[in-house]
Amino acid sequence: MRRTLEHGAGRGRSSVIGLLLAANGLTFVAQLLLPGPMLRYLALWPLGAAPEALPSGLPAGEFHLWQLLSYAFLHGSLFHLAINMFVLWMFGSPLERDWGSQRFARYYVLCVLGAGAAQLLVVSMSTGPFAPTVGASGGVYALLLAFGLRYPNQYILLLIPPVPMKAKYFVIVIGVVELWSGIAGTRQGVAHFAHLAGMLVGLALILSRHRRP
Repeated sequence: MRRTLEHGAGRGRSSVIGLLLAANGLTFVAQLLLPGPMLRYLALWPLGAAPEALPSGLPAGEFHLWQLLSYAFLHGSLFHLAINMFVLWMFGSPLERDWGSQRFARYYVLCVLGAGAAQLLVVSMSTGPFAPTVGASGGVYALLLAFGLRYPNQYILLLIPPVPMKAKYFVIVIGVVELWSGIAGTRQGVAHFAHLAGMLVGLALILSRHRRP
């Protein structure tokens, strides 16, 4: 995806965005060097008893409270990391400039926590294959929502298909796609309800701020 908001693409990274990019990149390097411990202690594990090892042979873990945040700094592949970080930079940078770093950081962290809590509930109730959750997508989807609300008439150029679309319509489309995918069970291994939860938490935060006297 590429947005057409020129001032967002032309300036340097802002503070929180830069820290998030660095933290995610360094964590991915640590994953390559120490895949077992990183996955075992920092990924988001379902509640309940875990198997001794995953099908990949890596050791399984158990749920700890900090995983509701730490899971968002792990990624399943370089492509997974690259996509999330590109969207984080592209759509998060103008939001941090408009909101300020403190509000932006609070919004992102709360949306990551909300997405993690929703995913924990879903996977803990599931009878499907046992697997941990990793990725910043819950927070990233919340940023997409915020961008669509803040800049509703800015055009976003999709990569596949290459069709320009206003941000407000793009947010609606991705929300419907994630809801349908979660209910229908398509794209197994993708945390659709975590994505939706991130968007819903973001919407609640934005609406609550607007309602303050």
